Amino acid sequence: MKTVRFVIGIHNHQPVGNFDFVFEEAFQKAYRPFLDVLEQFPAVRIGMHHTGIVLDWIDRTYPEYIVRLRNLVERGQVELIGGAYYEPILSSIPDYDKIGQIKKLSAYLQEKFGPRPEGMWIAERVWESHFPKPVSQAMMKYVILDDTHFKYTGLEEEQLTGYFLSEEEGYKINIFPISKKTRYLIPFQEPRKTIEYLKSFVTEDGRRTIVFADDGEKFGIWPQTHRHVYEEGWLRKFFQLLTDNADWIRMTHFSEALRELRPVGRVYLPNASYAEMQHWALPVDAFQQYERFEEEIKKQHWEEPFGVFVRGGFWRHFLVKYAESNRMHKKMMRLSQRVQMLHAAAPNRPDSYDEDKLQLLEKAQDHVWAAQCNCPYWHGVFGGIYLNNIRYAMYREMLTAENFLDAVEYGDRTDWHQYHRIDYDMDGRDEVLIETRFINLYLAAEEGAPVVELDYKDVPLHLTDSLTRREEGYHSKLVEFQRRKERKKARTPDSEKEIASIHDRILTKQENLHEHLVYDLEPRRSFVDRFLPVTVDLESFYRCRYEPLGYPSRASWTERNRLSDDCVEVAFEGLVAVQKQPIRMVKTFSLKPGASEVTVLYEIEHTGRATVEFLFGVELNLTLLAGYADDRYYYFNGVNLEDRSLASMGVVDQVREMGMADRWLSVDVNLQSDPPSTVWRHPVETVSLSEEGFEKVYQNSCLFPHWKMRLKPSERASVKLQLSLSRSVSRP
Repeated sequence: MKTVRFVIGIHNHQPVGNFDFVFEEAFQKAYRPFLDVLEQFPAVRIGMHHTGIVLDWIDRTYPEYIVRLRNLVERGQVELIGGAYYEPILSSIPDYDKIGQIKKLSAYLQEKFGPRPEGMWIAERVWESHFPKPVSQAMMKYVILDDTHFKYTGLEEEQLTGYFLSEEEGYKINIFPISKKTRYLIPFQEPRKTIEYLKSFVTEDGRRTIVFADDGEKFGIWPQTHRHVYEEGWLRKFFQLLTDNADWIRMTHFSEALRELRPVGRVYLPNASYAEMQHWALPVDAFQQYERFEEEIKKQHWEEPFGVFVRGGFWRHFLVKYAESNRMHKKMMRLSQRVQMLHAAAPNRPDSYDEDKLQLLEKAQDHVWAAQCNCPYWHGVFGGIYLNNIRYAMYREMLTAENFLDAVEYGDRTDWHQYHRIDYDMDGRDEVLIETRFINLYLAAEEGAPVVELDYKDVPLHLTDSLTRREEGYHSKLVEFQRRKERKKARTPDSEKEIASIHDRILTKQENLHEHLVYDLEPRRSFVDRFLPVTVDLESFYRCRYEPLGYPSRASWTERNRLSDDCVEVAFEGLVAVQKQPIRMVKTFSLKPGASEVTVLYEIEHTGRATVEFLFGVELNLTLLAGYADDRYYYFNGVNLEDRSLASMGVVDQVREMGMADRWLSVDVNLQSDPPSTVWRHPVETVSLSEEGFEKVYQNSCLFPHWKMRLKPSERASVKLQLSLSRSVSRP
């Protein structure tokens, strides 16, 4: 009888830092009900991959799930698939960490379930040609990738009915191609269509193997899928059809296919990911051009023969597309290198590295690995970098690791500091990095010294974790959708009850989101110095509808520093052209290594020949994560705000002292101004795409203390701001 092998792989993942209720919803709507149905169909054999993040949460919260899964493993129904523990994009981390994370998850699975996994899931199927070596060194025998990767090499779909062998420097790995066709059939179309598709691959020898592997969340979490998959019985019908047709559909595990079949051939895959990811990685203009080109191909009916030659971008370009992702990545890499350096030094310094310090190193290593979780480093249909709670979690992990490493190097001392001038973010320009026991202060040294990172390590909290409001390639769809909204007619489900893929849906979570499409003039940072016309008001400032009077000249800035045991001081001096008149400015940062405060002094001197009048202000972008929470709010000494939420807008005059309080994290951010300033405040909110549609997301709060200045030739002015951080929130 003619047969075909069918291999199923399910991938379950949630990012580090996701809300507990999101884990709970995923468990209740997808992970547990999937297992409920699977247990009733013992003939259905599948591979299951849970990231270490998900397994940790489930083991803490629903340990009975672990027992049930172990029973399925023991009876041979489930093969556990390994991977990197915290689900990093492998190309974004060093080989040292790749191997370590893979081995960590393998050891966990072996301890909890018995067998050690033979293969692994590749996060977001982002593949680079050097991967066979570290993956093989981590004791993996196979990986699972999209058939798109294979088609880029010129292979045809009918050839992708098995697994292939690849190598790097003689290190071998087997690679299974995932059928894109099955990814779009399951679970969005009737189960019989998948059965019909499998029927087209049957042969007498039964050697053809079709692989379906995809996110477990599409079975219950993606829009409308819980009702479709469970309440309407899609999954039960599908498993029943697989069982009823078991005489010609041979359910096979990945490892079983390796043992029973030879590879189809050898292959060397290009750097790639799934097609949608490569689209999302493109810059805005290219993103939209790519969409138009794809539409034209469909109109010409060229998608099937020529679509494989249409490729988008490269995953690493997300580090160019989003400067925030790049800075996060470079901090993670710097910490990874620091861990490796201290690990390497340990055997040579036995007197300095007692058991306690070695344990601190191991803890630091694990927190660095957690900070390598891929989700906030990119953005597509899923929230990614736009989710401030996920970015917060990454920095929390990194700063926790940093605190452990500080303890290894400095013990209980609190009076130390480190001062570095390096190209930290790899953009060709130096940054100044000042690190103490309590805070980190990173300055863009060659760009007028704005603060690119301010960390309060006691919490730990990256206080300046802001996100630039930028145009996205899909924003044009939102504008078009709003125009058509009133004319849109309700669609009647057809007889097949197909539902739209997550990639094809246009939904909005709030009304009139197009009104919030505001784009910043430059990256959002803190202690950004602005010279503005006196006619600029809060609304035009918020919407970036103003023309600065002048810009600091990057080439003119010079730096001098004074470092001592009790003070770190760094000054930046340069010229600013204001109304074509030269203004000399000296900007001095001062901080004490044993304290949690930063003082910034501005000395401004008019060196031109004509009187100038302007607003001088200092922009700060600070985050306490929630714009609308009752336990996070503004305070202004002597002023009762009608709306004190961190997402509020307003103007307060004659401010000597103000701040932001967070009772959830127990953080007080206090800002003092001398002389008193006028303070504008507004939220920074972005419009992005998520699984549930377009949504507005609070990113941070913008504060703009400013002063109206009128300077004659040779006249001077000075301004001092002091930012103090504490864990005591006594404000009402």
